[in-house]
This record gives sequence, structure tokens and C-alpha cells, in this order.
Amino acid sequence: MEVVVASSSVDAGISCWELQSGAEHLRYRGCSSPPHGLACVGRRFLASSQLRSSSSSSGSVFYWSWNKTQPEVKSFPVESISPLACNSDGTYIVGGGASGDIYLWEVASGQLLKHWRAHYRSVTCLTFSDDESLLISGSEDGCVRVWSLCRLFDIMGDTMSRHAYENSFTEHTLKVTDVVCGYGGCNAIIISSSEDRTCKVWSLPKGKLLRTVVFPSKINAIALDPGENVFYAGSSDSKIYVAVLNAVSPTSSSYGLHIISALSDHSKAVTCLAFSNDGISLVSGSEDATVRVWDTKLNNVVRIFKYAKGPINNVIIVRQPIHLISQLPQSAATSLPRKQSSLLSAPPLNKYVDSEDENLHNKPIKILLSPSDQSLDGRYLSFSVMTSQIKELQNQDSAASAAMELERLRLDCKRSMQMTEKWKKMYEGILDLSIGDQLDGSHFTDAFEKP
Repeated sequence: MEVVVASSSVDAGISCWELQSGAEHLRYRGCSSPPHGLACVGRRFLASSQLRSSSSSSGSVFYWSWNKTQPEVKSFPVESISPLACNSDGTYIVGGGASGDIYLWEVASGQLLKHWRAHYRSVTCLTFSDDESLLISGSEDGCVRVWSLCRLFDIMGDTMSRHAYENSFTEHTLKVTDVVCGYGGCNAIIISSSEDRTCKVWSLPKGKLLRTVVFPSKINAIALDPGENVFYAGSSDSKIYVAVLNAVSPTSSSYGLHIISALSDHSKAVTCLAFSNDGISLVSGSEDATVRVWDTKLNNVVRIFKYAKGPINNVIIVRQPIHLISQLPQSAATSLPRKQSSLLSAPPLNKYVDSEDENLHNKPIKILLSPSDQSLDGRYLSFSVMTSQIKELQNQDSAASAAMELERLRLDCKRSMQMTEKWKKMYEGILDLSIGDQLDGSHFTDAFEKP
């Protein structure tokens, strides 16, 4: 089961609907999110950055448990955060700042692990590659940059290199509004949209521009077809344009080169797009306060969700966990004891990198457990512990290493003897067969030559 989650720039909260049935779940209050400011953390809870009020000097990021209507955890980063992105298991949450800086937090501890200067102007969008080894960012400076997470945490690499990014694409002339990444990790394609009315297709391995598609209107959001044959571009003229990636549209196309068709049912600008896991259902959000579900094979609307009020600027699709309590009626969920009903166990996000934790590679990484695993002890993966153990085993003076080496030699010797014995038997068998054939041949010759 999949859930459609939508939010707005006005304080209209967060709405949830079941994609297949259209049933509405709890409505979460107290949210006014910027574009790309809504995320689901490991399918455990919702996170949203908040538009900064004129009286506030810092930004804010709120967490909502699936079964609680009010935000349970409030964080106040050092500056206003707009886009948010999470890796699939909810270990990390990344935020883009108004200054052009990017912040990377560990969710389970709230610790700020990394903070770096990424762009000259505000960060507008963030996304991970499909293998989650790369982070892609877009900015108001018209630049799209690709960051390797391994390289970001490589202290020696940072000091020796001139810059931390893998690629920097600068062909857009205005603000980047959205960015998506295809399949293939470092061999994938990236598609970016901009207020300059273009979408650009980039090659990650080659680091160059592959295609530019010019649209009739400003593009606010893009979604890539899972087959990577076409992509969808939501525009300010209320249409969703369909552009091809590997072919040229007919010259008779009224929309422009590479644009093969358009989906039209919204009455105002399309601001956000998301694909369902079935690869067919496309979900769009609009300033007309509706969410529409499209069948991309038939190119028609199959369902409409009406938002409470205000323009929609974020839509995400979440595969709903089996244990999600929001499946229960609201009265049943609110009647549960607080300790049982709350599924949220993450602390607030820290403002600054802890000065005591400068060597981040020595820190244990905590992983949030699903509620079904809450009886287990916390899981910790420590790079430093694993490294020290490997070095100890590799040390020739180590008793453990000597014992392991001796055991390995014994096994190799045993396998060699077994192989020798096997080849010996095979040789003896072949020799017996050859002698037998020769004896049979000599008997036949003697019988043939006898008078």
C-alpha cells in the first residue's frame, strides 16, 4: 500500500491519502513548507522544513509521527533550511540552506556530521542517487552539483583537492527548480529543470550535457519515467509536458523539439510530481489546491484529492509500513497510551558540529530501528573498530593472525593432498583403460592373422 503525502507553503498542514483507495488518513497540523521541504524518514515519520517568519533568526525542521497530528520534535538549525532529502533507511537527513550551505545530520542522534559550502546562493533542491552514494544539489545560482558522500567524509581527500564536488553543471541561466537522478549510480543520467524554461539532461560518467529541452513555460517540477524513456515536466501554465530522452519528437509537434505530448487538467501551475512504485501512476500537485493521479499509459486522470486550502508545493509517495498505526481510525489511535502510540524516537537536530567530534570517521553510526525491532539493542556500525580489527589481524606479529595463517596453510595442504589423490586415481583409471584397450586390440589382431 502506498500513501500520497502533500503539503503547502501556507499553514494548512500535511494531508495524506491512500493512493489506491483514495481514503484520507490523519491531517498533520502546523506545517508551512517550502518547495522540496517535505520528506519521509525511513518510512518511520515525516519531516518538513518550515518557512522562516520575519521574527525568527534561524530555520526550523519539524517531525511528525504517523499517528500524531501535532509535530512531536522541533529542531532549529543555524539558518533557514529549504530542501530536505533522506536516504532510504533514514540514517541521514540532508538540508539545503539559504546561504548555499548543505547540512548533513545523523537522524538517530541528531548530530550534525558535516556542513559545507556548496553553492553561492540558496540551495533549492536535493536528491540522492539510486545507490545513495551521491548527493545532487540545485541552487538559485543556476548550478547543479554532484557530491560523493565518501569523498565528503574523506579528510585527506578534502585537504588535497581543490573542490569537494564530483561534477558541477553550470549551463542553466536562472534558478534550478528541480533535479532527478536515474538508475545506475555513478553511471546514471541527471535531469534538471529551471526557471529559464529548460530541462537539461546530464551524463554523470561523462560529466557533460546530453540534451536541452526548451518548454513553452517555466518548469517547476520533473519526474522520470522508471523505464527512462520519457520524463514529465510540470509547468507554470498548468500543463505536464512529456519529453523523450532517446528520440526526437515529430517536426509537427506543437510543443517543441523532444516534447511529444502534454497532460492538461489542472487549472493553475503544476508545482510537484512523483511516480508511484507501479511505474504507471504519476501524482501531481498544483497551486489549484488539488492532487491528481494520472495513468501514464492512458494519459488520463484516475483520481483527484482535494487539499484543505492553499497551493500545494510538495507531494511525495511513501510505501506504508505494515505496522503504521494511522491505518486505525483516529479515535482508536488517539486512545492508545502515549508511549505505545508514538512511533517517533529521533532527537532534535543539532545546530553545530560538535567540536569534540572532529574525527567523524571514528564516530559510531546509529541506525533507527523499526518498531518491530524495538526489543533489540541499538545497532552500531563503527568504522574505527572495524579498521583496528582488520589491522590487528593483518599484523604478522599478532597471535590471532599467526593462528589464522597456520590454519589457512593446513587447509591448503589438505586440499592439495586431496587434489593429488584425485588426480592419481584418475591417472590410474586412464592407464588401466589404455592397457585394456591395447590388450583387446592385440587379441583381435592375433585372431585375424591366425591361418
